[in-house]
Amino acid sequence: MKLVAIVGTNAEKSYNRELLQYMQHHFSQNVTMTVAEIDQVPLFKEPKPDASLPDSVQGLVVQIENADGVIIGVPEYDHAVPAALKSVIEWLSYSVHPLTDKPVMIVGTSLGIQGTSRAQDELRQILNAPGVGAIVLPGNEFMLSFAPKAFDGQGDLVDRHTISFLESCFQHFIKLIKTQQGTARVAVKWQGHYDVIVLGFGGAGATAARFAADQGAKVLIVEAAPFGREGGNTRYSAQHVVMGENLADLTDYYHALNAPFVTPEKTLQAYLTGMSQIPAYFETYLGIKAVSWKHDIKPGDAVAVKKTMAEYPELKGSQTVDFALVHKRDKDAGLWKVLRQQVMSRTDQIDIWLDSRAKQLIQEPNTGIIRGVQIERQGQLLNVHAKNGVVMAMGGFENNPELVQTYLHSRRLTPLGTLFNRGDGVKMAQAVGAKMWHMTNYESHGILPGITFKEAADERGRQIEQWPLLKQGSILVTADDGTRYFPEDAPHRHGHIKTHGSWLIPMMNQHPYLVFDQAQYNDFKQQLADKGRLPYPKFMAKLISAPSLAELATKMGVPAANLTATVARFNQFKQLGTDYEFGRHPESMRCFDDGPYYAIATANDVLNTQGGPQRNENAQILDTHDQPIPHLFGAGELGGIVANCYQGGGNLAECLIFGKLAGEHAAATKADADEVTADDVNGINDIVDAENAAKVTLAADQYLGSSNSGLGGKITVRVTYRHQRIENVEVVQHHESEDVGLVAVDQVPKEIIAANSTDVDAVSGASASSRAIKEAVQDALQQVQRD
Repeated sequence: MKLVAIVGTNAEKSYNRELLQYMQHHFSQNVTMTVAEIDQVPLFKEPKPDASLPDSVQGLVVQIENADGVIIGVPEYDHAVPAALKSVIEWLSYSVHPLTDKPVMIVGTSLGIQGTSRAQDELRQILNAPGVGAIVLPGNEFMLSFAPKAFDGQGDLVDRHTISFLESCFQHFIKLIKTQQGTARVAVKWQGHYDVIVLGFGGAGATAARFAADQGAKVLIVEAAPFGREGGNTRYSAQHVVMGENLADLTDYYHALNAPFVTPEKTLQAYLTGMSQIPAYFETYLGIKAVSWKHDIKPGDAVAVKKTMAEYPELKGSQTVDFALVHKRDKDAGLWKVLRQQVMSRTDQIDIWLDSRAKQLIQEPNTGIIRGVQIERQGQLLNVHAKNGVVMAMGGFENNPELVQTYLHSRRLTPLGTLFNRGDGVKMAQAVGAKMWHMTNYESHGILPGITFKEAADERGRQIEQWPLLKQGSILVTADDGTRYFPEDAPHRHGHIKTHGSWLIPMMNQHPYLVFDQAQYNDFKQQLADKGRLPYPKFMAKLISAPSLAELATKMGVPAANLTATVARFNQFKQLGTDYEFGRHPESMRCFDDGPYYAIATANDVLNTQGGPQRNENAQILDTHDQPIPHLFGAGELGGIVANCYQGGGNLAECLIFGKLAGEHAAATKADADEVTADDVNGINDIVDAENAAKVTLAADQYLGSSNSGLGGKITVRVTYRHQRIENVEVVQHHESEDVGLVAVDQVPKEIIAANSTDVDAVSGASASSRAIKEAVQDALQQVQRD
């Protein structure tokens, strides 16, 4: 057990410090105690907007947050607590609240007989104040009188009765901590309460939220992406949903796809049964008659006629595979728009938080029940309760370099989809004991198998399926050593090519390149002249060139001898009519000329990862003993069902099928559900707010400003500014709590108008709301200056 003991004074000599140091040593066999000083903490002063906490305060916050309990040694100055300690507590209750629901024990020493009795009484009141909210040990008041005589030369207490009483008080404190940790209801101060929380607003999250709402649940969706970038990989996908006409054939096909690996049959059948019913799903739940690619697409349609629907037509049962589309187009986010609209038509039941990141699941230590989620939103950590269930639909880990390195054996993979799949779900699930599966499995695409053009770290890669000049002519791909490593014209299946009998993504390289000669460059230049643009507009600007292969190799950072030999072998194989290294079709090859030569950097790419927590046929996430973690569900690419080879459209089908299962099962009433009353942050829908804010009318001399610093989230104001004066401030949008927060909404605008300035006092107890209103007005006034 970890405790932090705070010396409640900045005095150089303190008997309270001696008492805490004695406790640190005396109880060291039972607990780990750190003695923290406050002498470096500055006097509290309301910081400017966006100012960070002083380092000394932040350090104390971290110590308290990481401790199971806090002990405060308080002196008594003039019948009260020292000003330094009061100032520290003000820092710990202004914008951060580490003492909330934290067990606290108070001790004190004095020179005389009082033993800090008045100071301890005052400190109890302070610790009970709103914004502090500590759980103070009742009774057990350890007050040490005549401190100079109480310690010996080694700093030990000398009176055995005093020691015995301190031990008794301390044991009661440990019991309080254990009670808090082991209580049937997890000891958390909740800021919000929903029936179901859905983490992720892509295809799986949208589906889960919609079906939970249809069961009568009040739902919160939490999405890490900002407004306009929500949708996960669903919005970037081709919009093809795989389906099949015959369940038995689908079963054969998916057994063959997964081989030699085995997927639990009940989970697989839940997936395949849903897949066989996709047309009915579209019509019943999406209000759309599904377009069958196999039966409805004709020559001349916007999508091409396919020779085969199955990605692996050689496998048993593949003949049943088909695709469902929402209309006769694809790659237009058509399905995502339908799923998003299903959510937006239920905003009476569903709240949406954007640009908000789930940090950890809140789990009861004894029962393992998931009671809620801690969410980082607009600089605040908020604990939101979920009565019946949490659905993890957060996507994969393709944008997390650490996890990519650990599981996919690459320093970095360039994402082709969303930039917001950062592996949060993997870490959160592991922290509550979830069983992981399929962690090394991922899909790719790009410009050639497994690679795309190299982009900056915060940019998506390009997926270009049809650009013949990248794989026909005097052009090849080199590995880190300047040699070829796969046939450039190879047909690929989501980045996988057939290698020695298995379908694998080509080997990883840190800096692969496309290399070509002057003739190939002329072909690219001619295409640019004919079409007016290239499929990759930045192509020409990113080229490097050199008059010789040796000089080009130096610029590429590869051995010159290897690159020269590679081109020589390529030319030789063309002349012989056979690519003896990799089997590229000789008609796609042209001998390299005498230069100059060109290269463009490429990078390994990723479409999506499949790994994550394993789920069962009811979309319940399993622990390492294959038992469901109570109240925890999963859907989508986080813990996807794909064990080996991937069939296109399979992840979208999984979003729909397991999204429905997860939403319905999460919303179902649970016998072990607990009741919580907390609604400070309820009622926020960032998408509705953003759309409504865009509709606010502005007359002459009116300006719109906003801030995300409010306790409830975004605050928007309309400011009327004429003749160098703030004539009016109207709060047109807010989600502040229905108590003191509303006082700030009412009073602060009036004070700003009266002062003609945002430099006004905060409403007591509503500092966050007050600050946000002032920031929103400042935002509007900045527009005045620009105008």
